Amino acid sequence: MNFLPLLGVLCGKKGNMKILLVGEYSRLHNSLKEGLQALGHEVTLVSTGDEFKNYPSDMLLKRKYDSGISKKVKVGLFKIFGKDISSISLKRQFFQQKEKFKNFDVVQLINESPLGIQPQHEKEIISFLSHNNAELFLLSCGTDYTSVKYAFEKKFRYSIFTPFFEGKISEKTFFPALKYLMPEYKELHDFVFEKVDGVIASDLDYHIPLLGNKKYLGLIANPINTEKLNFNPFASEEKVIIFHGINRANYFKKGNDYFETALKKLQQQYSSKMEVITVENVPYSEYIEKYNSAHILLDQVFAYDQGYNALEAMAKGKVVFTGAEKEFLEHYNLKEDEVCINALPDVDYLVQKMEDLILNPKKLQTISKNARAFIEREHHYISIAKKYLEVWNSN
Repeated sequence: MNFLPLLGVLCGKKGNMKILLVGEYSRLHNSLKEGLQALGHEVTLVSTGDEFKNYPSDMLLKRKYDSGISKKVKVGLFKIFGKDISSISLKRQFFQQKEKFKNFDVVQLINESPLGIQPQHEKEIISFLSHNNAELFLLSCGTDYTSVKYAFEKKFRYSIFTPFFEGKISEKTFFPALKYLMPEYKELHDFVFEKVDGVIASDLDYHIPLLGNKKYLGLIANPINTEKLNFNPFASEEKVIIFHGINRANYFKKGNDYFETALKKLQQQYSSKMEVITVENVPYSEYIEKYNSAHILLDQVFAYDQGYNALEAMAKGKVVFTGAEKEFLEHYNLKEDEVCINALPDVDYLVQKMEDLILNPKKLQTISKNARAFIEREHHYISIAKKYLEVWNSN
């Protein structure tokens, strides 16, 4: 007998639900889909694959005109007419299949700009989804108006805007984040918040800016499919291998400059005790494969909580330098350095923290085991899927 449909019924007011997940960042919606399916629900994921990362999607909307001569033509047309042919193409692909996007019990958007297209086209798609489905929910995940505005107003102690304020990033380079403050994106934000039944934050970096918003339903931690991520315990006799993945588009936003400087200092003193693996702009599957041999993973500096890549690495037993601020420790009742290392925009601090781990590998072993246990306890994909069902069914 198949007990999965019964399990699905027990986890919410509704029985087997038909759910549409729109957009993808860092495999969040894929893992949520797997959790929901394990509970007996029918789930469809539509996305653009999250650019070069190429995440799986049931219905992939292909982003065109983004390379070579066609990109130059696209840029020229945008400058002259203000029309983005990549955006127009994605909108057309969606509406050519519009019958496939109707009659769902729940639709969830990964972000208020879930397909990364022009605001007017996002509005058309979101309006269609709102009118043709039972309920519409929004994730605060990735850059959006609320989190960008909060960071821009310097309400965080530090944020992805810190390198911009310090002059490390030009306004042009930082446009992908700054654009959310433009009138058309503020209008999109207002439009989406009017249409949705509620908003859910994926971690504390989005939870804090949303506090007090009447549409805010609370934080649900990122779902991690631990069944697909093997735990690799650290062998103390090995060289300590440090993995540093770089996406050049986010180099300063992630604090990669701090990590690179710290690594150079460490290599001068501990070259016999450590090895560094650096990769740049690789697809998700290759990225995961590259860091499997590492013991330490350098994720990001300007965060209070962990993003998706950090959580998956922690599930594998990596000791991750990432967001783990006091707000995170208090929320999960943890001690400093218990499950990961809080990365700060301070080279000397990063050197000291890495040096301590290189010289004391037993600490690596302890944090590695704690990290896996933490993910299984707080981020297990089926437990998280149940939390989404509870929120969706109560609103």
